[in-house]
Amino acid sequence: MKSKNENNKVSQWLTRSVLFIVAIALLVNFFPRQGDRGYVFQEGRPWSYSLLTAPFDIPIYKDEARLNYERDSIMKGLRPVFTKDNAVASQMIQEFSAQINNMRESAISQQGKQAFIDAIKTIYDQGIISSEQYKSLNDNKVSIIHVRENNTLKNSNTEDFYSPKKAYEEIVAKFPDAYQQHLLQVCNLNNYLVANVLYDSITTNKVRDELLQKIALSDGIVQAGERIVDRGEIITPEIYRILSSYEIMIAKNASKGNYHQHSTLAGQVLVFGCILAFLYFFLAFFRPRMWNDNKALILIMLLTVLLSIAAFVTSTKGFHAIFLVPLTIVPIVIVTFFDSRTAMYVHLITTIICSFATTDPMLYVFLQMVAGMAVIDSLNNLSKRSQLFRCTVIVFAIYAITYVGYILFTEGDISKISPRMFINLGINSVLLLFSYLLIYIFERIFGFLSSVTLVELSDINSPLLQKLSEEAPGTFQHALQVSNLAAAAAHHVRGNAQLVRTGALYHDIGKLSNPAFFTENQSGAESPHKNLDLIESASIIISHVDEGIKMAQKQGLPRQVQEFIATHHGHGKAKYFYNTYCNQHPGETVDESLFTYPGHNPQTKETGIMMMADAVEAASRSLKEYNRESISKLVNNIIDAQISEGLLKETPLSFRDVETIKETFIDKLMTIYHTRIAYPTLNK
Repeated sequence: MKSKNENNKVSQWLTRSVLFIVAIALLVNFFPRQGDRGYVFQEGRPWSYSLLTAPFDIPIYKDEARLNYERDSIMKGLRPVFTKDNAVASQMIQEFSAQINNMRESAISQQGKQAFIDAIKTIYDQGIISSEQYKSLNDNKVSIIHVRENNTLKNSNTEDFYSPKKAYEEIVAKFPDAYQQHLLQVCNLNNYLVANVLYDSITTNKVRDELLQKIALSDGIVQAGERIVDRGEIITPEIYRILSSYEIMIAKNASKGNYHQHSTLAGQVLVFGCILAFLYFFLAFFRPRMWNDNKALILIMLLTVLLSIAAFVTSTKGFHAIFLVPLTIVPIVIVTFFDSRTAMYVHLITTIICSFATTDPMLYVFLQMVAGMAVIDSLNNLSKRSQLFRCTVIVFAIYAITYVGYILFTEGDISKISPRMFINLGINSVLLLFSYLLIYIFERIFGFLSSVTLVELSDINSPLLQKLSEEAPGTFQHALQVSNLAAAAAHHVRGNAQLVRTGALYHDIGKLSNPAFFTENQSGAESPHKNLDLIESASIIISHVDEGIKMAQKQGLPRQVQEFIATHHGHGKAKYFYNTYCNQHPGETVDESLFTYPGHNPQTKETGIMMMADAVEAASRSLKEYNRESISKLVNNIIDAQISEGLLKETPLSFRDVETIKETFIDKLMTIYHTRIAYPTLNK
């Protein structure tokens, strides 16, 4: 059966492997497809790769603008096709003849009636087009149309045809006599004037498609082996067309077979896998605590992958769009929770991954790395919101300066500077303000602790500390002194001084359950321990650790702060009661568990410092004489005793650290307990 440690190791390796595979899969999936050939280029910019020659004959395709122009030219010259329907004309003429011949009007002769019929027949022979089509032809200035009659197409002038209205006016104009016009109105002439020349959309579309198919998609060819472009050469519009044509041909070849596509994907997997592997190596070799902490690893991989995906997506919107992504959020979050070196390394990894999606990798890497360094230098210890705002201003200034410098350095032409770039970089910098919200979210999700939260918790006006100062003033003063001692020592051994300060303020909150039983809160009154035996007294004293943890959990204090409460006495003993009991019961086997604190020994540099500071500060109050010799002896005796008892063996503190901590405690206590000169009284 496997031990618990072995199971934990298996779980950690499984988590690391899954994170690694999922990260690569997401990066490959969201990476923008660039013709499946891996080249990124931009018109007017230098070619960043080695000499490129045509691997096969490449037709030089026309760009979309030129194709659209040729299509528009064809559409303007397209002659729509109409079909002449003689059956409609015959039917209308026949119905009109019947109508006019059946009229009872005696004043018109048969010859006059025939004149009416001949007039309408003449109109139909010429052709009537519907009002909508007639208007459309005139609006589009179509002067000639194709008319199909008896399966024969012939060209006709548009002006030779009539609309129903124009036909009516033409017939009425032929008969100016008022009586004749009256007869035409009586027989409802307009009802017999309908379109007999009908728009043939099917034939028109067929003619249009035939013409469009005749447009040549290319206007040249690059033969196999011919030079296309070499490194450093500026990509002219003509070279850009050739490269775009090369992309199209590669895509066509890939659609015929999956070999090239699979090779590209394999290359992406290898590249991203190699980059992320170096991130893993860094954490394993130089940050083992983070490497063994699944939450820390998940946060780092989450930031790297999400920001990279955001860069991949925006890069498809144009060259400048990728600069909208606030990549420096990565070092802001990492340096807040961990350290500056890790922040810089993760930022470097993320920048390299994102640079594959931009058309100017050198510019992108240069701007992002300089901005990342500015972030880390300006946010070494984020504790106020104003620091983040200042960081935003600094980042934008650095972006602007480095961008201008890069363009002048590489182009030597100030006109190459893009105003749009400044807008995108400004938006990028403003988005950094959301880091404050991200830090809060990650704190709640992963349980990390930021300097901002520590500063808020160390406010002595917080409800819990205020209650401590009111109900246990001696304990509160002790906590303040311990926090000062521990923070100073942590600063000298490169520990987290703010974390130690905050933990020290809360380490004795459990004494609120029974403040009067602790010496520092007794003001000359009779000690409540007088009526208790030593075991009962010890039980009350050591219970303040468990009570403190309960209070901390109820108040929602972070896990890291609770650790100071649980470890500030470690697995040590309540020495006063234990030693007294042993002296009063010589030869008796003592149950040490009755006098042992319930916490565990400190395991971090900060909790170890806190344990030493707590014991030293409490013991220093019992000194009868405060000088360097007595204070040095006290500090050395207490810390050496803790080391000999094994209370500090699980911490990463070195012997040099311990000596530095001792010296710091001695100097601070000498300052606290310095002697004052006696003020002379004023003689009357």
